[in-house]
Amino acid sequence: MQVKVDAKQTEAIKPAPATLDGRTLLFILITIVLWASAFAAIRAGLASSTHPGGYQPGSLALLRFLTASAALAVYAAASRMPLPPLRDWLRLLPLGFVGITVYHVALNYGEVSVPAGPASFLINASPIFTALLATALLGERLKVWGWVGIIVSFIGVTIISLSKAEGFRFDPNALLILLAAFSGSLYFVLQKPLLKKYTALQMTSYGIWAGTLFMLVFLPELLGRLPTADPGATAAGLYLGIFPAALAYVTWTLVLAKLTASRTVSFLYLVPPLATLIAWLWLAEVPPLLALLGGAVALTGVIIVNTKGRLASSPTLWLSGGDDQVWTV
Repeated sequence: MQVKVDAKQTEAIKPAPATLDGRTLLFILITIVLWASAFAAIRAGLASSTHPGGYQPGSLALLRFLTASAALAVYAAASRMPLPPLRDWLRLLPLGFVGITVYHVALNYGEVSVPAGPASFLINASPIFTALLATALLGERLKVWGWVGIIVSFIGVTIISLSKAEGFRFDPNALLILLAAFSGSLYFVLQKPLLKKYTALQMTSYGIWAGTLFMLVFLPELLGRLPTADPGATAAGLYLGIFPAALAYVTWTLVLAKLTASRTVSFLYLVPPLATLIAWLWLAEVPPLLALLGGAVALTGVIIVNTKGRLASSPTLWLSGGDDQVWTV
């Protein structure tokens, strides 16, 4: 899922307060908890050898985003959100395919065998891919520390990919989660021309609607599974659509309306550790110690890139795609 806010606009409207007020802190907590819970909810909704009543990765993604699309359509109608002209849909459709369809289907397939905690750390590689794409496609530059952070992060990703409960063994599904991280980064870079025209919630809604259209290929599978699926798996899919994929976008936008985008980034580092904790409480899922070590190394690399890797004269794409902050879950 993607969230996008033009930080230049929000900062121009209202400067960041010296301290957090209670309402903004509540919105931050709601957003972080909901996004962190998405990784465990995906595992709860997926079919497995121990959970045969779950959904296949594609049908779970469709259930999630049909729900999210409906929730955002209600919001759009209530707020009289305008629809983009046809010429913009010709750009939004491929963006939705890359940033929503590929991202979430690949993430779901990856989580078939990769636990929720390690998956959240792997997705955290998205800013690294974004920085590399910005360097290659947009001519942006990184400091030496930026490249150090990228190397550190990929070392951590490698450790996660090789860590299994039964020992040191490569899990190919980790590559699917990295594909999701890469597709999200590609989405961030390619959407930049549209960021000057549409608000955060508009771009979120348009992207989700576009991506859901491509997921309709899984509709026969979903319709065939719904009548016999485990109620808990269906509830997990609905939860994913209503809360992490819709409500959390609204609360995050409210946070960025009060604080600068750069200030809020630090809170997002809590998502992978919190996702690991939620998976333990919800699913009794305990990731291998080696995966936790790799996650800590990968997160350290991301923090280095986001804090020390930027050239002052370069509008480097941090967790998002530049000054337009985006987070993906």
